[in-house]
Amino acid sequence: MTANLRIALVGNPNCGKTALFNLLTGSNQKVANYAGVTVERKEGVFHTSDGNLLHFLDLPGAYSLEATSPDEAVTRDVLKGQYRGEPEPDVLVCVADATNLRLHLRFVLELIALGRPMVLALNMMDAARKHGIDIDTEVLAKELGIPVVETIAINKDGANKLVDKLNQRGWDAASTQAESLSLEQRHQRVRLLMEKAVTITGIKKTLDDKIDAIVLHPVLGLVVLAVLMFFIFQAVFSWAEPVMDLITNGITDLGSWVTSPLPKDSALFSLLNDGIFAGLGNVLVFLPQILILFFFIITLEESGYLPRAAYLLDRMMFRAGLTGRAFIPLLSSFACAIPGIMAARTISDPRDRLTTILVAPLMTCSARLPVYTLLIAAFIPKQSVAGTFNLQGIVLFCLYFAGIISALLVAYVMKWLRRDKREHALLMELPSYRIPHLRDLAYGLLQRAKMFLKRVGGIIFSLTVILWVLCTFPGAPVGATEPAINYSFAGVLGHWLSYVFEPVGFNWQICIALVPGMAAREVAVSALGTVYAMSGTEDMVANQLGHVIASTWSLGTALSLLAWYVFAPQCISTLAVIRRETNSWKVMAVSLVYLFALAYLASMATYHITEWLL
Repeated sequence: MTANLRIALVGNPNCGKTALFNLLTGSNQKVANYAGVTVERKEGVFHTSDGNLLHFLDLPGAYSLEATSPDEAVTRDVLKGQYRGEPEPDVLVCVADATNLRLHLRFVLELIALGRPMVLALNMMDAARKHGIDIDTEVLAKELGIPVVETIAINKDGANKLVDKLNQRGWDAASTQAESLSLEQRHQRVRLLMEKAVTITGIKKTLDDKIDAIVLHPVLGLVVLAVLMFFIFQAVFSWAEPVMDLITNGITDLGSWVTSPLPKDSALFSLLNDGIFAGLGNVLVFLPQILILFFFIITLEESGYLPRAAYLLDRMMFRAGLTGRAFIPLLSSFACAIPGIMAARTISDPRDRLTTILVAPLMTCSARLPVYTLLIAAFIPKQSVAGTFNLQGIVLFCLYFAGIISALLVAYVMKWLRRDKREHALLMELPSYRIPHLRDLAYGLLQRAKMFLKRVGGIIFSLTVILWVLCTFPGAPVGATEPAINYSFAGVLGHWLSYVFEPVGFNWQICIALVPGMAAREVAVSALGTVYAMSGTEDMVANQLGHVIASTWSLGTALSLLAWYVFAPQCISTLAVIRRETNSWKVMAVSLVYLFALAYLASMATYHITEWLL
């Protein structure tokens, strides 16, 4: 009987569980070629050809049931039936990396000791054979006393064999003989299993070793990393321009077509022209740059290079008070701080985990990109440096670098303040290199595009409409000489806030944009578009916001706003996740206050130094 089985996919980190889970259930959970991507349990179903329903659980990777981090604790609790609201799984599918079987077998033996029905899925068998590793699965199955299935997580054949195996056996009866072993006994058992079932031939220096000799070199490796990052930010500006021009022209034409039948003094014309097209249009245009940035991020994730970068930067992070394991959460924060903060669950030490969570918002998330590129394009000349490099790309690189340096400095200050001076060395498994799969790359970009467009059509659209209402009502009094927005709710609020932000060089229009920008950083761009469109400059601002601010702001104001967005916690969702992950309002308040204080001081210093120099 196999109907409605609950099956837990479990194994060491980066063994291919999630790729197998996606293949079996049709889910689209994130996969990458490094440990620590899955930090929560995921659930999906598979309908067999004979009508059975298989419920699959994708559990965070773990090296042992003796959990040392919050994500490993989730796996342990689910497997032992201690996870609240979650019954024990009926069957365990332990996924093991066939290229590193010696390490994975220790966890296999620990799982067998649970006495649950279990299947061993030997994943990456194709890579193992290329490395000269021959595994006799029949001998291994006999020695372990459980079925062994060969799989390749991106290949349906292996997944089908696994489903057939799950469908064949009568899993109601306990089919695994529990055998509790000490750690030393497990090591001895693994040695015996490797001798009986595994033959390794033709070991020689592999391509991975040759690449690692360069990218892990203490000097050459850092040069490679710097060049790689520099190239990415150059590409973001240089490659996106033709597509951005197409989007701009398309939005302009669409706006003209939609609003042309409407009277120009009507509220509907103002809403569509000043609110929707001037606001959303100025955000949509940044989609190509976001996709180019994520093309490189996903490629690096899939290739297996990122853990090498963590190894290279470990010494610097160690001195700053961060553990090398913080690299992956901080890197994830370049996409969005929320998954980055959640990825900190892989850090076992609570002190190191808290430090990582508090500095993660300083990493430059993709939501900052529209603000950065708007201001850079408006104020930084489009010219070459040394005949090769794009000056705008160099400035963007410096802004991302400023976020990294800021995070290290804040971590160093926290290290200096804390009483606990213990240090924790980095222990990280380096995966084999692999060529990114085009399907995963295309799917990752599609997901990012969907997420961006969903935000544009959801929260950004909603806030743009609300802002238009606040900028429109109440109308100007009879005999008023200023633009109507000056007398509106938003105008009055902007003028009040300008007293607070005048020392940092912000005008009242920027102050208005900062308020909805608290919900999502990129909303500030659409808000600026709407505010300036309703300030009497609608003919000029329609999808050309950069030209408007370049002619009305000083360079000091523009650089001050850039400095503000390097530090400011302009994202309520990030603060909410900090509260949830730390279970502390106090930590969230500390994060909010210190980030706003840094943003204000950095903006004020940037504004006054720039004004003094010019």
